[in-house]
Amino acid sequence: MASTISFDKPRTSFLGMLAAPFAAIGKVLVAIAEASPKVRELERLNSLSDAELARRGLTRDGEIRRILGVAAAM
Repeated sequence: MASTISFDKPRTSFLGMLAAPFAAIGKVLVAIAEASPKVRELERLNSLSDAELARRGLTRDGEIRRILGVAAAM
């Protein structure tokens, strides 16, 4: 009995190849943004429940304003 092995190359479209550099740039920009201290602080805030914030005498809205400063007003 004979068997054949087929190696299929992944087919990429022209538009896919054209979009690849932009997707890579987007991933880098997201990585830079996620490394921001403000983003890390917002992620920490997001992990707290409203009950935990209330026990500390804080509100989610107030903490967002504190973390983002002027940018929160926009």
